[in-house]
Amino acid sequence: MSNERKVALVAGANGVIGRNLVEHLVSLGDWDVVGLSRRGAPDRGRVRHIAVDLLDPAGTRDALAGLTDVTHVFYAAYQDKPTWAELVPPNVGMLVNLVDAIEPVARGLRHVSLMQGYKVYGAHLGPFRTPAREDDAGHMPPEFNVDQQNFLEQRQQGKAWTWSALRPSVVCGFALGNPMNLATVIAVYASISKELGVPLRFPGKPGAYTSLLEMTDAGLLAKATVWAATDERCANQAFNINNGDLFRWSELWPKLARWFDLEVAPPLQMSLETVMADKEPLWNAMRDRYGLQPSYDEVSSWRFGDFVFGWDYDVIADGSKARRFGFHEFVDTEGMFLSIFDELRKRKVIP
Repeated sequence: MSNERKVALVAGANGVIGRNLVEHLVSLGDWDVVGLSRRGAPDRGRVRHIAVDLLDPAGTRDALAGLTDVTHVFYAAYQDKPTWAELVPPNVGMLVNLVDAIEPVARGLRHVSLMQGYKVYGAHLGPFRTPAREDDAGHMPPEFNVDQQNFLEQRQQGKAWTWSALRPSVVCGFALGNPMNLATVIAVYASISKELGVPLRFPGKPGAYTSLLEMTDAGLLAKATVWAATDERCANQAFNINNGDLFRWSELWPKLARWFDLEVAPPLQMSLETVMADKEPLWNAMRDRYGLQPSYDEVSSWRFGDFVFGWDYDVIADGSKARRFGFHEFVDTEGMFLSIFDELRKRKVIP
């Protein structure tokens, strides 16, 4: 397969997952890439971007009509909604519209890769069986990740193409304007704490400070996604993808605070969405003082921060299936966070 032309269609190309996936595909040298997003982006090198609303079936068909040479679809698009039930129609609909549009024109389609997460196991609902495994029993709907996989499984029957599903933990990497960006949440929260002269307090539930967690580096996930899409052993399989180490915030939080030259005080449970609601004027002053680039809206993922910091139970999954199938990459989680902070500072996202 390495000698054959490969053309990737990446849905959600401007997000944390999609952006890192596009960069990885380009680095491999034998891929052409088409990125899909609502906003679009400038074309560069072997990457061209198409602005498309995947919720619009006719518009999606029109936008993708000329993509006859696509061989691999990587689906990482996501639309946020306030409730679990409301997440289902748009997120399933976008995948259906994309497959409906590309399958008839891309005659050489080989694979459709689906990005999922631990919601498949009910991690968002409360304490669940850990470490979660890919063959664990399902749970009461609604859950759009499950519905998306069911759609792909049914659609793939009798077709030449295959599918894979990647299940990362919380994905950390560089991207702005993303509703699920934990590294930016921590970096901006710490930067504002420093500006106000207050210590860095863990804002989540007391039990969350000592629970076992794991993260997934966006670069690691990109490598795993391409591996699963191109290794024949992985056809029609789901894989948990995580960094490979476990941590507790009680151990990691002081180390993250040290990067910002901040003291740590005892945890204090508070809603970031509430306490950070009035911080835009302060952020604007910090932008002027330090020459920062992003607006407050672009770095405000407070609701997602509250969600993750509210896990007062273990959130871990067994990553051994991917290793058994041949993927052996890993990332040190502490180093991942510090590397992302370095990047955020370099790009003038934080002081």
